Amino acid sequence: MTDIAQQQETGAGRQVALSADEGEAYWFFGTLVTIKADSEATAGGAVITENLAPRGSGSPLHVHHREDEWFYVLEGELTFWVGGEIVVAGPGGFVYGPRDIPHTFIVSSERARFLLVTHPGAFDGFVRTLGQPAERLEIPDRGGAPPDMNLLVATAAEYGLEILGPPGIPA
Repeated sequence: MTDIAQQQETGAGRQVALSADEGEAYWFFGTLVTIKADSEATAGGAVITENLAPRGSGSPLHVHHREDEWFYVLEGELTFWVGGEIVVAGPGGFVYGPRDIPHTFIVSSERARFLLVTHPGAFDGFVRTLGQPAERLEIPDRGGAPPDMNLLVATAAEYGLEILGPPGIPA
């Protein structure tokens, strides 16, 4: 049996081995997002992205209805709001946002580098749909404002996400 046939039979993904500067890179919400493992590679098990983001960037207040989301901070500092609790995470910090729990985050240092993982995974499709292929492996220099709110809400719904509010930590 070939490796591909065995993967299809067992539901297993494909082997992924990437160096630091490899992966599909997108400019998404003012951030450089590099897809390290997509839903195809993990057979829908997880999506893993490495993110490089400037101060003030982050996500709209949202909730995932199909997946859990977690963050691991490599450099810098992120401030999270998860289910009403504020958490500040620096290098080595880990934050988990379970499905159906509203959450958001903002980069609170000059810049931050972090891993974002969704499980099970389909978040890569959301990034590909709303992101722009990165011209270079740097934070985008043209602001990276979120897309039109109507487009964002409609696209999010296709991926089991519900947009609840604008970017930033709720008061």
